[in-house]
Amino acid sequence: MTHCNPMSTPVDTNAKLSASSGDDFSDPTLYRSLAGALQYLTFTRPDISYAVQQICMHMHAPKTGHWYIKGTTSFGLTLGPIGSKSLVAYTDADWAGCPDTRRSTIGYCVYYGDNLISWSSKRRPTISRSSAEAEYRAVANVVSKICWLRNLLLELRRPPSLATLVYCDNISAIYCREI
Repeated sequence: MTHCNPMSTPVDTNAKLSASSGDDFSDPTLYRSLAGALQYLTFTRPDISYAVQQICMHMHAPKTGHWYIKGTTSFGLTLGPIGSKSLVAYTDADWAGCPDTRRSTIGYCVYYGDNLISWSSKRRPTISRSSAEAEYRAVANVVSKICWLRNLLLELRRPPSLATLVYCDNISAIYCREI
């Protein structure tokens, strides 16, 4: 990993990796081995989940442009005392973000008080027709997770004290809810 490209965040979110991003990687077995190890690391490093998902998509034919993640060794998941017993979720979708398949990537993170307790970033199996549709799919995904988490917290006798807030950033999805 000492020869990876350092980033100030785990991945450059402006660049879109495609199947032709750079030259062939010199040691595909090393690439696959490190990608597999990084998948285990995402259990305690949710900040690299998206980056790991991106590099795992290209394990069949790794390129030099897919080799990044260095520079984030001081990041990590921290848990502290629960100040407020409320669930808050953030969700986003990258409509048609994959340059090869035009499929969307959706992601969410859920906080219980100040602690991150659930997160996900994954490529949708279907193609969305609009950014609003991609955002609605992302919101529906996180709401189903919130329902499960609320029931789990209820069984643990730590029910949330307020209704769960879900934040998304798509103007079309925000305005359509008022219809």
